[in-house]
Amino acid sequence: MGFRRFWQKRVKGKAKNLPKHFISQYESLSAQEKATPVRFRLSRDLFYPCLRDATSETGFDRHYVYHPAWAFRIVNALNPKRHIDISSTLHFCSMLSAIVPTDFYDYRPADLVLDNLTSAFADLTNLPFADNSVPSLSCMHTVEHIGLGRYGDNLDYDGDLKAIAELKRVVSPGGSLLFVVPLGRESVICFNAHRIYDKQQVLTLFNDMELVDFTLIPEDGKDGGLVPDPSDELLAKQFYGCGCFWFKKVGAAQ
Repeated sequence: MGFRRFWQKRVKGKAKNLPKHFISQYESLSAQEKATPVRFRLSRDLFYPCLRDATSETGFDRHYVYHPAWAFRIVNALNPKRHIDISSTLHFCSMLSAIVPTDFYDYRPADLVLDNLTSAFADLTNLPFADNSVPSLSCMHTVEHIGLGRYGDNLDYDGDLKAIAELKRVVSPGGSLLFVVPLGRESVICFNAHRIYDKQQVLTLFNDMELVDFTLIPEDGKDGGLVPDPSDELLAKQFYGCGCFWFKKVGAAQ
């Protein structure tokens, strides 16, 4: 959707019954315009009311700001010849491609056009890579959705297990997998949005790989941003935290 269509859709119906402070601010800015050389067209038909942004702090989605920051630092340190990402946030692969050639794959391919970045289709339950062929791989905040139908995929209670099996299959011996999922004190399905895993389930699913790093993004910002090796007490407080796992495939690098 182009910006014009997005703007029209957003503004439609919002120009009526606007708060008094919004109208007052508009009239104040209009008065200022009359006292200065005009550089823009200021008009009521261009209203685009943003009424929730005047906050004392800049809010952000803790999961989707911190986990790409965690992963970016690791890939930057590893400095692979190429990195493959499966369906993580587009901000991650877009920025990573500035320092490492990056291939992005998704069930719903993204029309991304950047140097050092390719974007193509892939089904996470049937990845188009040979066994033991990917030295540097990420799949972040994705597996929890597989099989729940949210993104047009088939319903499959064990879809996440099939996806994890594929990730483990394609990573090369000695290679790295950056894996991120919602993490809490118990494993639940919030249908049809996502699964939430407990730490032990994740470790069991990857018990044939070496855990290099485990970092938690707590759901409460008062508990920190990126928390390496979180305590059991902190994990027990989480319903919807975010677990960041760096696994290596056992075996000598190819």
